[in-house]
Amino acid sequence: MAGVSSCMKYSMFIFNFLFWMCGCAILAASIYMRVNKDAQESFNKGSGMFAGIDLLIAVGAIIMVMGFLGCCGAMKESQCMLLLFFIGLLIILLLQIVAGILGGVYKSKVEEVVNKTLTEEVQMLQDTTGKNQDFQAGFHKFEQANKCCGLLKGESDWGKAQSTYNGCQCDTKDVGTSVCKGGKYTTSCREVIMEFFKNNMVIVMGIAFGLAFIEVLGLVFSMSLYCQIQRK
Repeated sequence: MAGVSSCMKYSMFIFNFLFWMCGCAILAASIYMRVNKDAQESFNKGSGMFAGIDLLIAVGAIIMVMGFLGCCGAMKESQCMLLLFFIGLLIILLLQIVAGILGGVYKSKVEEVVNKTLTEEVQMLQDTTGKNQDFQAGFHKFEQANKCCGLLKGESDWGKAQSTYNGCQCDTKDVGTSVCKGGKYTTSCREVIMEFFKNNMVIVMGIAFGLAFIEVLGLVFSMSLYCQIQRK
């Protein structure tokens, strides 16, 4: 091919412009959640949610940089930018594959980590000094919304703080149902959390495969355009 295909060039630009827009949206949303006072109250620091938000900020920034390199590389027909885009996208794809393999190999370890985290949070539930009051109030709402009791062992997880929040007390509309016995919710919130992860695992896997497919397309577009520019 004597020149650069316009179709390939503009396809690469549109692909990366959408990629860049996704990065902007992720970065803007995660920064908003990180600095907004209402969001900070919702994502209590003790729950570890801020670590996930910080990770989203990093992911959004990386996607923006990758999208910028792809757009400029396509429009300016820059081999250097296209090569950087290809290498960056390839590294991300390889990291996803490694993460998937490790997730399969260490699947049994995930439950251990969850149990360890919940054990630490049980201590926060039992704290009567008021230092973890926000976490306790937030977890009390979680219990009522999900009709569960305690993190691991039920009502005993609350310790002396149970008298303040009475978190396991059933809502009046649930009295007499299978989830409420003796006026208390009987299902551990650990079961609710684990069930949530299991139910959403298919969605996560679908998103991962979708992203991998998009990334492979990006690799093919960038390398094809790189080779066309080289032959021009």
